[in-house]
Amino acid sequence: MSITVLLADDQAMIRDCLRLILEDQPDIRVIAEAADGAEAVALARRLRPDVCLVDVQMPRLDGIEVTGALAGPGARDPLRVIVVTTFDLDEYVYGALRGGATGFVLKDAGPDLLVEAVRAAHKGDSLISPQITLRLLRHLAATGVTMDEPVRAPSQPLSERETEVVRAVARGRTNQEIAAELCISLSTVKGHVTAVLAKLGMRNRVELVAWAWERRLAEHS
Repeated sequence: MSITVLLADDQAMIRDCLRLILEDQPDIRVIAEAADGAEAVALARRLRPDVCLVDVQMPRLDGIEVTGALAGPGARDPLRVIVVTTFDLDEYVYGALRGGATGFVLKDAGPDLLVEAVRAAHKGDSLISPQITLRLLRHLAATGVTMDEPVRAPSQPLSERETEVVRAVARGRTNQEIAAELCISLSTVKGHVTAVLAKLGMRNRVELVAWAWERRLAEHS
């Protein structure tokens, strides 16, 4: 079955480019387009696409507001949202992550990364453009700024294997890549990720990545 996608961008040319990139893939189908944030929210709630690609700067509601409405803590039935933008400013990234985004991809990152991000979101994984990941990690290490004060402690201690999985997730590895690196099965990786999210009271892998950065776990990978 095809992965259904909603595109939200106020520039028709950008939407056309994104559609061409995605529909060149046999397993991805764009089912709707929105030219502003309010339209994006309405279409997404009505059509329930597998993945929403949302630009940051749009009329009526910006991408961060759209992300919060569709994927945030108050969303009844959260959707998977990837923020796609030409801007990699920290406030946008933080806002997207806090809002429940499952990915943050720069428009100039290339078509392969965009397609990979859609597939990852559909599988329940997350993907953030590598240059953003590196900048955020360096910024957090240098300033001590955190996504969520205070840094939460797990309800139960993480096992050594769970910590290894968290470090791999923080480096942007997919479940399949983690399985290969740690020589364990894909289902075992998924089980570890699910267990860690439960221990930390988190909703998705992006929150887990932020937590790992705050704990400096990725620095010891």
